[in-house]
Formats: sequence, C-alpha cells, structure tokens
Amino acid sequence: MLPASPRLQQQLTFILEIDRLKQVLRHTLLTDGSRRENDAEHSWHLAMMAIVLQEYAAQSVDLLRVLKMLLIHDLVEIDAGDTFCYDEQLLTTKADREQQAADRLFGLLPIELQADLYPLWQEFEARETADAQFAAALDRLQPILHNYQTQGHSWQKNQVTADQVRRRAQSIGVGAPVLGDYVEALLQAAIDQGYLLDAPVSLASAIDGQSEISPERSEY
Repeated sequence: MLPASPRLQQQLTFILEIDRLKQVLRHTLLTDGSRRENDAEHSWHLAMMAIVLQEYAAQSVDLLRVLKMLLIHDLVEIDAGDTFCYDEQLLTTKADREQQAADRLFGLLPIELQADLYPLWQEFEARETADAQFAAALDRLQPILHNYQTQGHSWQKNQVTADQVRRRAQSIGVGAPVLGDYVEALLQAAIDQGYLLDAPVSLASAIDGQSEISPERSEY
C-alpha cells in the first residue's frame, strides 16, 4: 500500500467512493436524447448553471456555497438511489434513506471537512436560506430544460401533467423569480407543442395554493 497519512487516506477514500455517483442514472435524457444522464453529470451541469445564472437569484448569494451545495446535494443517492418524485410509496422512506446515506458518506471525511460539507447538505435539504433556495431553483430548472429539449420524453413516458410539473417547479420562482417566469412560458410552449399533458393550474396558483408541499427533489 502506498504511504499516506490518516487524513489523506480518508480524503482519498471519500473521493474514490463518490465516483459511484457516475453510475446513478436519472430519468431525464441528455439533451441530444442519446441516453439517460447520471447524477454526476447532473451535478456538474447545475454548478455551471449557478455560475452563468447567478444574476437571477432572488437575493444575493454566496456562489462558492451554492456550488458546494450543488456538487454534494445528490451524493446520498449513491446509497439511497434516485427516487422517482411521483412514487408515493418510495417517497415515504426517502428522507430516512438519504439521511442514512449522508451519515455514512460524509462520515468518511476528516472531521473538519465533515463540519464543512454535511451542514451544507442539510441546508440544501431545508431550503430556508437564499443560497439553498437558488440552488434548489436550478435543481428544478435543469430537468425541465432537458425535457423540453427531448420533446417531453420523461414527461410523456410517465404521463406527467403540466399541473404536476408546475407544482414541482414552484421553488424555481422562490429562488429565482425571473427563471420561474421563464419556466411558466416554457411549460405553456411544451403544452402547445404536445410535449406535456395540459392542466389548468398556473405556476402562480401552484405557489399560492401549495405552500405546504414538501420540497423533495425530483428529476421533473
């Protein structure tokens, strides 16, 4: 075995372990429709979106903290898997499964790095700060862009309605109002082109009427 300090060994163990994120497939396709994207690709894409779209955050955000959140937010899916957002049975166990995964994965790190990254994962899950709300907005926006580019592939495959997507997309308007308005227009275009089943509830109505909806993550 190559010589390494205990700290370096912990760091390398974590780095090698999170390589498994590349094997976790999501329901959305790449924009060229060639295959399903994986969680690592999704996280990288969100990080780039944060850099490019920071100006649309509802409040001033700390870009480095947002980037860290986006790069770690789906690490728990290495153990917990990618939970389909409309699977009511799996959603009942999602929080527990992901909490157990977080304890194991962040527990691989040296204590100082645990103290940095684990609270950021918790903050993203709670979505109460400006940084977390902007990160969550991007997390919801990206798969909508992918679905539109692939002519509603995942929406049609799972018979997802516009009402369902709007309800799931409500956090976009919270973290980035301009992007929320754009999504409303994009969803209407998707309906008009037959990519998405129609539903009468507007995004604004969904926000007003669904303030208690759980902020579970989703590909849609």
